[in-house]
Amino acid sequence: MAYSLINDTILQRIHAMNKRVADLQGADLYFYNQPVTELRGGARVLVHGREMGMFASYSYLGLVGHPRINTAAKAAVDRYGTGTHGVRLLAGTLTLHSELEEMIAAFKHAEAAITFSSGYATNLSVIATLLGRGDYVISDKLNHASIVDGCLMSGAKFLRFHHNDMEALEARLQQIPDGAAKLVVSDAVFSMDGDVIDFPRMVALCRRYHAWLMIDEAHSVGVLGKTGRGIEEHFNLPDAIDIKMGTLSKTIPSVGGYIAGHKDLINYLRHSTRAYIFSAALPPAQAAAAKAAFEVILDEPWRVEKLRHNAEQFISGLKQVGFDTLNTETAIVPVVCGEDETAYRMTQFGQHRDIFVLPVVSPAVPPGLARLRATVTAAHEPGEIDHAMSIIAEAGRQIGVI
Repeated sequence: MAYSLINDTILQRIHAMNKRVADLQGADLYFYNQPVTELRGGARVLVHGREMGMFASYSYLGLVGHPRINTAAKAAVDRYGTGTHGVRLLAGTLTLHSELEEMIAAFKHAEAAITFSSGYATNLSVIATLLGRGDYVISDKLNHASIVDGCLMSGAKFLRFHHNDMEALEARLQQIPDGAAKLVVSDAVFSMDGDVIDFPRMVALCRRYHAWLMIDEAHSVGVLGKTGRGIEEHFNLPDAIDIKMGTLSKTIPSVGGYIAGHKDLINYLRHSTRAYIFSAALPPAQAAAAKAAFEVILDEPWRVEKLRHNAEQFISGLKQVGFDTLNTETAIVPVVCGEDETAYRMTQFGQHRDIFVLPVVSPAVPPGLARLRATVTAAHEPGEIDHAMSIIAEAGRQIGVI
């Protein structure tokens, strides 16, 4: 790289990050980008030649490696190969893509659905497509980075409100001039805290102030609702969301993102959204795997109930020994450690004892709120959860968190 052509500020940023990584690596406190050699039964993984209990997985229903999903992916490769002929709008659409989108629409009780190459691209591109200068977008302060980036890229007036504070949301809505286009967007389950948005009040406010509502269900599909359909089912508020966003890479063990909603909205996005028009189509195996995963969720409802029990066991157990788990009520369980180094030390203690947890530190979370972002899945058994909690508790006592 011709460093002489790069602004000094850019070099400073590069060097600062590289030094931070090198310092952590030198102290045996760097736990990111670790390659997993093998998945063993959903709840265990092989890392660095050691089998560890996996407590950092997004596979909330334990569907990674499910035989039915694997079979569907292999059959798709045999039929279609490993890729498509291009972007969806031109030569890249397969019957598999249409079948997947029909499945998503049915699962989310929507008229139609559209899929994208990633969840990040979905939020970024859809928000930027729907809004422009003169419009308003209102976002919870703890929304995912992809939502924030979409709001910024849209060019709309970007307003934020204090996390899960519906009075603050109403105050923002009252600031918007009559007749202006307005979109309220929020995560359903927040990826770092595990808490659930006050959905009933948010819906009521959007209706009162005639605002569109977009909800990101990346961490709520398979987690909320009796059958895992998400936040509308959880609160028994059908057809409350205008723009139903979700991912295909968490509970659904594939890759991609989707929007479900009214057929006119979906048709507009097919012909206007850059991430759809200019990105390659989902590979056949991934589309087939995603479709099969939705089918498994419906056919194996015990997974949703087991996840709920496992989350309750994990949250209550960690609270009982003195940990702060914030306001979580889902499978995402923050174990607040305080300073960044404390979170790294907690992670080191756990991983050296074969519990795969990971630290989340600033700037991903506010300074002083570094944590283990621990998760449980339907693949865990009660004894495995108890063992993990005992290791985390021992770490907390030795390091001084509890």
